[in-house]
This record gives sequence, C-alpha cells and structure tokens, in this order.
Amino acid sequence: MKINTKSKKVNKSWLNDHVNDPYVKLAQKDGYRARAAYKLKEIDEQLGLIKPGQVVVDLGSTPGAWSQYVRRRLSPEGAAVGQLNGTIIALDILPMMPVEGVTFLNGDFREPEVLSQLEAALQGRAVDVVVSDMAPNLSGIESADAARIAHLVELAIEFSQAHLKPGGALVTKVFHGSGYSQLVKLFKETFKVVKPIKPKSSRDKSSETFLVGLGLKRDS
Repeated sequence: MKINTKSKKVNKSWLNDHVNDPYVKLAQKDGYRARAAYKLKEIDEQLGLIKPGQVVVDLGSTPGAWSQYVRRRLSPEGAAVGQLNGTIIALDILPMMPVEGVTFLNGDFREPEVLSQLEAALQGRAVDVVVSDMAPNLSGIESADAARIAHLVELAIEFSQAHLKPGGALVTKVFHGSGYSQLVKLFKETFKVVKPIKPKSSRDKSSETFLVGLGLKRDS
C-alpha cells in the first residue's frame, strides 16, 4: 500500500510540475505540440543552423514539435501555415498528425523500404540539417539503456554521413551517464566542430543534453 501511495504522490507531483511548467504553457500559447520545440529553438538561436531554402530531416519526429519549429523557420513570414521556402522530411516509427508542408514517412529508416522512400523524397538533394530527438524506451538498467541510446545516436550519425552536405549539421539527443563520453568521441571523429548544449527548456532533473556536430570530416 505504501508503494502505491508513493507512486500516486510521484505521479501527482509530475502532473503538477507539468501543468505549471512555463514551457508547457508557452507551447500551448504558441501552438506547438510539445515543449520540446523550445529545446531546438534555443539550439538554433545559439548556432544559427536552420535557414530558409534548406533541406531538413527530422528523425524521431512524433509528435511533431521539432517539425513545427523547422517549418516556421523555413517560412518567409515565420508562419505555421502558408508559404514554405525549403524542404522538411520527418520520420518516425509512430504515427504523426500532419504538419503543413512537412513530408512524413511512417516507418523505421533502418528498413530498406523506408530508406528508399526517404531517398525518393530527397530527390537526389543533400541534406543541410539533420535533427534527431529520438530516445529509446528506458528500462532503468543503466548499461542496457546506455546501449540503446548509443545505438540511436550511431544511426543518426550514419544517416548524416550518407546524406548530409559537407558543411551540414546534426543535432541529436543524448543522456549524461554511462556511454556519454564515447558518444562525444564518436561525434569528434565524425564532425569538425562538436558542441554539447543543455537548453534552458530542458528540465533540470533530466540528464538529457544535445550534441551538435558541424561539418563532416573528409575521412568520415
């Protein structure tokens, strides 16, 4: 019974934090599907990654907040609808409600069929920016979770090596803890410039941070 009571308290505490979270309120006001939009916004404002006319790929896009942010950045007026100067392709194994102007592929990009759909959508164009908010379902077993996180980051890097322009950028979510230093090392082996960023909109309690790789190394 005590465990149940504690669990209810934890859930109530999380719900209370969520409801009172300024970024949750801001997302509702600005029309974003999730507070995660502000994480990408902070990273983009700091580094100037996303510009009109670009080709941007959003890996692990559901529910679509990052695609919504990119869509507004590629709009001449910064609007959520209407004219769009650029291309956005979003992928996720989970379904996603449509975002105007965004091509969504529902599937796993490790599968040849999905990868061929992505390549068809790219129409031979190289990608300017890859953004990945992919995260595995965490088990609580640190070694297993670290391996799952590393696998997703490695997939995002492999995808970037195959599709990014030489001067392109990759933004991917990682977690501090077991395996973090190895992922930083992998980024440094792949990109000319590597920047770890913990956005203010990322919850203090969360161990998540983001690694940004700028410019592929020639020997990648």
